[in-house]
Amino acid sequence: MSKTIRFNAFEMNCVGHQSPGLWRHPRDRSWEYKDLEYWTDLARLLETGFFESVFIADVIGYYDVYKGNLDNALRQGVQIPVNDPLQLANPIALATKHLGIGITASTSFEHPYTFARRLSTADHHTKGRIGWNIVTSYLESGAKNISQGGLRSHDNRYDVATEYVEVLYKLFEGSWEEGAVLRDKERGVFADPAKIHEIGHKGKYFDVPGYHLSEPSPQRTPVLFQAGASGAGKQFAAGHAECVFISTPLKDATRAYVAEIRKRAAEQGRDPKKVLIYAMATIIVDDTDEKAQAKYRDYANHASYDGALVLMSGWTGIDFGHYKPTDTVKKVKTNAIISAVEHLAEGDKVWSIEELAKWGGIGGLGPLFVGSPSTIADLLQEWVEETDIDGFNLAYALAHDTFADVIGYVVPELQKRGVYATQYREGTLREKLFGEGPYLPTNHPAHRFRDIERVKRDEAAAQSALSEGRAGAARQSEPA
Repeated sequence: MSKTIRFNAFEMNCVGHQSPGLWRHPRDRSWEYKDLEYWTDLARLLETGFFESVFIADVIGYYDVYKGNLDNALRQGVQIPVNDPLQLANPIALATKHLGIGITASTSFEHPYTFARRLSTADHHTKGRIGWNIVTSYLESGAKNISQGGLRSHDNRYDVATEYVEVLYKLFEGSWEEGAVLRDKERGVFADPAKIHEIGHKGKYFDVPGYHLSEPSPQRTPVLFQAGASGAGKQFAAGHAECVFISTPLKDATRAYVAEIRKRAAEQGRDPKKVLIYAMATIIVDDTDEKAQAKYRDYANHASYDGALVLMSGWTGIDFGHYKPTDTVKKVKTNAIISAVEHLAEGDKVWSIEELAKWGGIGGLGPLFVGSPSTIADLLQEWVEETDIDGFNLAYALAHDTFADVIGYVVPELQKRGVYATQYREGTLREKLFGEGPYLPTNHPAHRFRDIERVKRDEAAAQSALSEGRAGAARQSEPA
């Protein structure tokens, strides 16, 4: 196999992340999430294992679908309390030299103008190691708490996201030209006003007429991550994402998803092999298969049945508290993560509620690999070969033991097989990932916004033609 296997660490600024209940384990550190040392220790560890990035998930809202209230989420510490992810970028960057920092932020809950400045600032401070995980959100509780009343429909959230990223592209790519910042001390000119432009955006959801507040950061647009797996999500990912994440326990579903994303990306004029696709997984490894299985049983004894169903209910929008443990999962229409429902209802596997809770109790919806270093390496290579993924977004069972075990056992085995990195590339996160320049490539839809004045002329002409067409239609409809 020639493809190099890539690892990201899947984290969240909360207790336990995707393994509810395991915070009780005597070796788990996830309850320390509120301390900077937790994050700097993790970052340094990941860099010793040549992880590409730490990918930090986030939610605005809380998991109150299960049994119709928040009690079990609070009792089990299921992604509440949860702190802001973007504030972790600076300490992680100071503790490391190469590790990428993927930050999750929603297009549903923050205005693009202010968010653009926060992202540019983070990209400056990390010297170009920031990625943005674009999400549209799925928790009704989040929308209700910022005066939205409730979530928009699933596909409409992607309509908003499409315009949201267009605003950001205009700010990042077009507002400040190359060479706009002069820093000419002799002439006393910091920046050339002729090379700094208002973006003039007036859309259906956002009105942003002015200038980007930040000068161009090392990557301009941070590396774009995305995890949508519904029909609308896949179309968005194929058009915009440079790195795509998928969460499904089934190899067949993963293979079909990867093929569809690459096909859609090619149809939109992008290089399908330059879209990196990562499957979520959790690894429990030890010297031998027997020791790894014993470690798994120890972890499983600390997992929370109710905590797992809190997550599953929130992700799918289905209250699994209404069902008996022996009931089976059925596909229903929801306004949450459509793909989570689809993945659980497809194929030959029929999930009981109890099986779902056991599966989701350690690592969430992705596959759980348990075994010796050679067993794990075989499984990882098998998944890459059979599904065409590029790597894995690794969740943890115990913080930071899971990642330490992967680095101590699995990474050397993969390196011995010649399928894992032994050093980092220099440069920004985008340069490390793709081996090319720091900016988005010319075949990415953001590139056209580099000439913002031409874009504004084209948009004005299109709006004028639309208005003329409407006026003509109105005249024709008038009675003679």
